[in-house]
Amino acid sequence: MIRKYTEKDREQTLVMMKEFYSSEAVEHPIPEKNMIATLDEAQKGSPYLDLYILECGKECAGYALTAYTFSNEAGGKVVWIEEIYVSARFRGKGLGGEFLRFVKKQYGDFARIRLEVEESNDGAVRLYCREGFRPLEYTQYVIDK
Repeated sequence: MIRKYTEKDREQTLVMMKEFYSSEAVEHPIPEKNMIATLDEAQKGSPYLDLYILECGKECAGYALTAYTFSNEAGGKVVWIEEIYVSARFRGKGLGGEFLRFVKKQYGDFARIRLEVEESNDGAVRLYCREGFRPLEYTQYVIDK
């Protein structure tokens, strides 16, 4: 089951975010204050993001974060899958693929769905390719403030 984040999910989601950002699936860890800001933003119903809880049975199995933008190149609205995290004991049960299919249906009027992945995250790369994502052939740059 995929559902929107609620305040009652806060503690468990923060634990999962810390696990995600201490894993090899990310380039580097982030400060806890960033995670708390994301949880606060989701709780207040920000138009910039949605935070989802992935459940397996009645248990919290992971979370996913989406964000929104507009692209002239794509010709419309873009949903960014910022994060997908599935707790270790629930991996291999199809939750990541279920979330990707959910996003395709939920945001069907969007011109593009976009995500990033560490090249070394072989399982995620295979999943994304299986679900129809393709790598972009250019490098991105960023400035963090």
